[in-house]
Amino acid sequence: MSEDTRPWTGSQYWYDGEDSVVSMLQALRRFRRSDQEMRRRMSADMDMNVTDMQALQHVIEAENRGTHLTPRELSRHLGISTPSTTKLLDRLTVSGHLDRSPHPRDRRSLILTATPHAHREIRERLTSMHDRMREIARTVPVEARGAVVDFLTAMSSQLDDEGAYRPLRPDPDRP
Repeated sequence: MSEDTRPWTGSQYWYDGEDSVVSMLQALRRFRRSDQEMRRRMSADMDMNVTDMQALQHVIEAENRGTHLTPRELSRHLGISTPSTTKLLDRLTVSGHLDRSPHPRDRRSLILTATPHAHREIRERLTSMHDRMREIARTVPVEARGAVVDFLTAMSSQLDDEGAYRPLRPDPDRP
C-alpha cells in the first residue's frame, strides 16, 4: 500500500516530523478549536448567530481604528451576499446592537456603528477573558515573545492565503 493511500493509525494524522513541531501544530489546532467554540458559546449567550457576532466585532474594530465601516465593506469581510448583509443589519439594528447612519461623504452609502448597549455587552463578556489571556501571555518569557508573534503571524498569513479546496469525492472503487 502506498504511503498516500494507507489507513491512518497514528495520532498525528497529517503532521509528520519533529515531535516539538508536531506538538506546536497540535497546540495551535486545539487553540483554534477552543477559540471557535468560545465564539459559538458567546454568540448563543447573546442570542446571535456567529456571523452576527463577527459583524459586530468587525464594526467595533473599525470604530477602534477610527474608520467608518459600510454595509458593502462588511459584506465583503464576512463573505456574504448583499441581501444576507441587509437581513443581518436589520437583526442587529432591531436588537439594539447597531445603528446605521448616512455616510458623511457619500450620500448613497451608510456607515455602521455599534451602540452603547453593544459595547457594554461585549465588554461585560470579554473583559475578564482578556484579562486572563493577558496573564497567560505574560508567562511567555520576554525573549520568546517575538518568536511567538512571528509564528502566529506567519500561521495567520498562511491560513489567509490558503485557497478553496474541492469537495471530497466518492471513492470510485466502491460499489
